[in-house]
This record gives sequence, C-alpha cells and structure tokens, in this order.
Amino acid sequence: MKAGRKNKVVGCLFGWGRRFSFPCAVILVVAVLVVTLSEKHLPAGINWGLMATGMMGGLLALWYWGFEQGGAAAREIAVIAVLGTVAAVGRIPFAALPNIQPTTFIVIVSGFVFGPRAGFVVGSTAAVVANFFLGHGPWTPWQMFTWGLSGATAGLLGAVFPRIGPWGLAVFSFLWGYLYGWIMNLWFWTAFIHPLNLQSFIATYAASFWFDTCHAVGNLFFYLLLGPGVIRVLRRYHRRLTVEYLVPPAGGN
Repeated sequence: MKAGRKNKVVGCLFGWGRRFSFPCAVILVVAVLVVTLSEKHLPAGINWGLMATGMMGGLLALWYWGFEQGGAAAREIAVIAVLGTVAAVGRIPFAALPNIQPTTFIVIVSGFVFGPRAGFVVGSTAAVVANFFLGHGPWTPWQMFTWGLSGATAGLLGAVFPRIGPWGLAVFSFLWGYLYGWIMNLWFWTAFIHPLNLQSFIATYAASFWFDTCHAVGNLFFYLLLGPGVIRVLRRYHRRLTVEYLVPPAGGN
C-alpha cells in the first residue's frame, strides 16, 4: 500500500511538473528580457542575443518533450508532418514579399482543428522546413517558437470557443500578424541593438510596424479567401483520425 501510494504521489508530481514546466520557462524568459530594459542590470560581457536564443531552444525542447510524452498516434504524426510541410512550402513562393505568406494562416487553422499540441508542432515544423530553402540561423528557434505558439493558441481558441465563427478566426489571424512580429522583435533587439534600453526597444518596434501590418493583412486575406474551405477539409480528416471506445459500465455485460 505504501509503495503504491508513493508511486501515485511521484506520478502526480511528475504530471504537474510536465504541465507547468513550459509556462514557467516562458515566464523566466520574459523576466530576463524585462531586466534588460534597464542598463544598470546588464552584466558586462553578456551576449543577450545568444542567451535569449538558447532559452528559446530550451522552450522548444520542453514542448517537444511534452509532445513525445503525449503518445501521439502514427496517423496523427503523419498528418502533422504533412501540414507542417504544406505550411513551409507555402512560404517559399512569397519570400520576395514583405511578410506576406500563407504559413501563419495554415498553422492557425491546423491548430484550431487538431488542437494546441498539433498546432505547435505544425508551426515549428514549418519554420524548420522552410529555412532549409531560405536559410537557417539564430532566428530559426524564434520562428519555430513563434509560429508554434500561433498554432497552440489557435488550438486553445478552438477548445474554448469551438463555434467562434469565421469572423472571429479572421480577427484572430489578423492579430497574430502583429504578435508574430512583436515576438520576433525580441530576438532582433537582443541580438543587434545596443544599448538595450527602453528607447531602443520602442524604436525597434516602431520600425517593424509596417512589416507587421503587411503580415496581419496577409493573414486576413488568406483566411477570408481559403479559411472556411480549408477548415472543412481538415475537420473531415480529423474525424477519420478520431476513435471513440465505448466502455460498458461496471457490472454490465
């Protein structure tokens, strides 16, 4: 009895640790970046761009660890891989346009239909695959995290508001055009801007406003053009992947 109770407690603690490790790590990254807004808190010789990229890599490792622990079925993994590849390929023809591409739209609708876990993996996979053609660098982990986060939040939106309607998702996609740029600005600011203070922080975000607006408008355009149809197709495949087991009540035949 004692051994069984001990194993139950350990399993419970492990489950809670796995559940809250990712948000705790996000809070840690945000806290470190906020500290950099004041020059007097900056230790000499610290490469904040490299440190922030390392933290982002740690966040990605935590999320993929949680995905692996979730025990996804082989068919689900195959669909996620295909969606991530489609999102990546959709980015390449639009590379010459300033921040206009269908990748964010595809990631958002994938997360909305298949859930937060699948949405994050689709987004992060899209960043990796596309950068094999467009070029890898220290920005890749940030793109993986940011696109993954757009898919994960879309999955949460679908879980909380499953009947949100097309205009709600259109607004959500539009807002993520700005959110994506704001998160990526953190990498640019810590890696290339000196000194790291409130003035340079505001200037960095002001300089990216028009690019973020192009991204937001592009997301809105692709969703209004293709969104409802793509969601219907994805839901059809999602139903095929869903298996329900009917368990008889205790004592039943």
